[in-house]
Amino acid sequence: MPILDVTELTKNVADRTLFSEVTFTIRRGEKIGLVGHNGSGKSTLGRVLAGLEEPDSGRIARRRDATFDYLAQEPRLGVGRTIREVVLESLAEWGALRTRFDALTEALSASSDPAELARLASEQAEVGEALEHQGGWERDHEAEATIGHLGLPDPDRLVETLSGGEARRVALARLLVASPDLAILDEPTNHLDVETIEWLEEHLSERYPGALLLISHDRSVLDRVTTRTLEIHDGTVHSYDGGYGTYLLAKAEREAHAERAERNRQNFLRREVEWLRRAPKARSTKQKARIARAHAAQDREAPREERQADLSLRSERQGKTILEISNLALERDGRRLFEGLDLALRPGERIGIVGPNGCGKTSLLLALTGVLSPVEGEIVQGTNTKIGYLDQARGDLDDAATVREAALGDATEVAIGAERVPAAHYLERFLFDRKQQRLRVSELSGGERARVCLARLLALKCNLLLLDEPTNDLDVATLSALEAMLVDFGGSAILVSHDRWMLDRVATSILAFERVDEGPARVELHAGGYSDYRERRLRRARESTRDTRDTRDARERKIGGPAEAASGRKLSTAPASASARTTPRRLSAAERRELEGLVDEIEQAETRVRELQNALADSGVYQGDGSKALALRDALVAEEVRVSRLSARWEELEVRAAAGA
Repeated sequence: MPILDVTELTKNVADRTLFSEVTFTIRRGEKIGLVGHNGSGKSTLGRVLAGLEEPDSGRIARRRDATFDYLAQEPRLGVGRTIREVVLESLAEWGALRTRFDALTEALSASSDPAELARLASEQAEVGEALEHQGGWERDHEAEATIGHLGLPDPDRLVETLSGGEARRVALARLLVASPDLAILDEPTNHLDVETIEWLEEHLSERYPGALLLISHDRSVLDRVTTRTLEIHDGTVHSYDGGYGTYLLAKAEREAHAERAERNRQNFLRREVEWLRRAPKARSTKQKARIARAHAAQDREAPREERQADLSLRSERQGKTILEISNLALERDGRRLFEGLDLALRPGERIGIVGPNGCGKTSLLLALTGVLSPVEGEIVQGTNTKIGYLDQARGDLDDAATVREAALGDATEVAIGAERVPAAHYLERFLFDRKQQRLRVSELSGGERARVCLARLLALKCNLLLLDEPTNDLDVATLSALEAMLVDFGGSAILVSHDRWMLDRVATSILAFERVDEGPARVELHAGGYSDYRERRLRRARESTRDTRDTRDARERKIGGPAEAASGRKLSTAPASASARTTPRRLSAAERRELEGLVDEIEQAETRVRELQNALADSGVYQGDGSKALALRDALVAEEVRVSRLSARWEELEVRAAAGA
């Protein structure tokens, strides 16, 4: 059932047409990705669809009873309100219904008049049905859980005290709690750590009931959440069935077809031009039609080639020692971030750093550049080590400078190995033409500012790259070029990134920061890319869950089985802890239904895991470029995550059901 119909939509900005005569439909529950180069008009199209901007022409038909919401890159939350108040404002109607239901419950218990009881019971049933239609009885608890999952530990904090990244998370929480029929999310994973992105990915793909338009450069999220991909290119929107991986294959096929069609057109023109030069004397109707076809083919524009950044960096010679870290401990604002870190960087090694926000990832890079002093341990740089550093905030750009001045200063040429390139040509490699090179930094988009920073970095002579969230605001084509550059780079690199797609293709090892309660983070080095690290982490979690279950089963056998434990039999003479004295919350009706279906879901997921494992055991999948094996491995890891999540949820609901019984 269509929820939104777009017909021949056109939007112009200044003297440029962003998109023209765009037509597509979004159906109820569909999950669509929107991709394209920086500046192609993705965010503008999102705002137009949300009704925040008007198109210059065309028609948007929105389903009358449907709700729409838009997550902006820079949301405005107002002042004087807490995180909880902002997130829960979308539940105003639900809250009024819940308050009315509770009031009717009290009135029923206080009344003895049969007629009044019947009226109250009838109204209560209607209100209860409306509550179910609004999403159930536990939406306030779900909202609190969403706030926690998005890394906002203090819901009573005023929103005007939040950073830009925190404000985006609050706006995202508000949208997810509101659960509109169509959510338009503009770069929702920016400023989120990997753990939070994985939670969001799972929530959007498996729990979010409405339709999604996901404007994102996060290829992993696009591949695992979306079922259709829209690409905006050169003012036109193309639609592809499937997620990001399927879109890449279909796009390659479309471009190959366009290339063949263009070759055929050129061949046709050559033949017709030769025929016209022979100047046939008789101009029959057929000959005139042939001339008309030739002119029409000549007037037709050839398909434009997509511009892609040409990133390259020649490494300076490295010495025997590149970088050695011994027993390192760092503190910020009186809080110890981590301690006891030992690391020796090898030539050509590329270390990806992952972990929750605030655990010390950026602080480690600042310590390596000498900006932050360790409280313990030491950092030793090799004699020949030359560091190039990319700041996450891109905050050291002068807004008043031109693109050329910000990237290269007064330099007229750039040395890339033995090659010397004129400054203007060098910046063209980063997709800045001569006109754009004269623009002020203040006029640039986030992606264009990121490309200026990359141009400045790659003009340096260095052999150790320190990159803090290098993928922020970059479009997919530039991300691919950056990945290729890092793989070909002869030096070493340390990159903090939430882009799992890049980490799998670039990183030779993962330095994982894992939070331990309120104390310093635990830091461990894992060989391989992100998927290898995640697989080991899941295996460890499954083993820990199995050990806990075995311990619980042994305890139940010792005391006479779970029936005795549930019956209230005294299990120990020791004082009960506070957590043990707390009565678990009873299951709601929705949770009881969820529990009933979980066993089947777990069995299906485990069957899928076995199928994927058998598929990976077939040597045939590793032939060619290995993309099929990579896709199977990604699917296996995702399915194992699902088994782990479903098992944990089943165990939680079982415990609460037993306590409630």
